[in-house]
Amino acid sequence: MKPKERFQNRSREDLLDATYDLAANFEINSYSCSQCVVAAIHEVIGLEDSLVKAATSNCGGTAFQLLGACGGLVGGIMALDYFFGRPVERLSYEEIIPENITALFNAQAIARELYNKYVENYGAVNCGVLMNKLYGRMFYFEDPDEFKKFEAAGCHTDPSKCVGIVGNAARWVMEILIDKGVVEVD
Repeated sequence: MKPKERFQNRSREDLLDATYDLAANFEINSYSCSQCVVAAIHEVIGLEDSLVKAATSNCGGTAFQLLGACGGLVGGIMALDYFFGRPVERLSYEEIIPENITALFNAQAIARELYNKYVENYGAVNCGVLMNKLYGRMFYFEDPDEFKKFEAAGCHTDPSKCVGIVGNAARWVMEILIDKGVVEVD
C-alpha cells in the first residue's frame, strides 16, 4: 500500500522520520503512548479509526498501573497485528486447526521484531522499568501531584524521555511495515 498522499514521494528515511515526528508530537500534545504510536501509523498510511480508539488505555504500563509493557510497544504491536495478525475467521472454538496456530505464530514472530528493538535499545519493555531508567523513579499517574512531577521531569517535552520512546516505536513499526512489503516507498 502507498502512504497517504501527503506522505508519498518521500524516501524511506524521510517517511521514517515523519512517522517518528508524528508519534512524538501526538505524545507531546495528546498523551497515551500506545494510542500515539497507532495514531502516527494511522496518519501516514491509514488504519481504521477504531484501532486508534482501542489503543487508548494500553499506556502507562497498562491502564496507568506501570506493571505492563510500555504502551509504545503495545500500540506498535496493535498496528503490526492490523496487517499481520490472525483474522477472526481463523479462530475455532470447536477444534485445533494447525493452519490457525501457524497464523498465530507468524504474527508473533513479526511482533517480536518490535519487541527485540525495545530490548536492544532500552534493555527492557516494562513501563515501570523504563521509567526507572529514564527518570530514576516511577510516578503514579493517578495521583495528580505525581503526574505533575512526571510532567516536570520532561516526560512530554524531553525527546530523550517518553517522547523519544514513542517516536522510535512508531518509526520501528513503519520500518517493519516497509521491510515486509506492506508499505511502498519511492
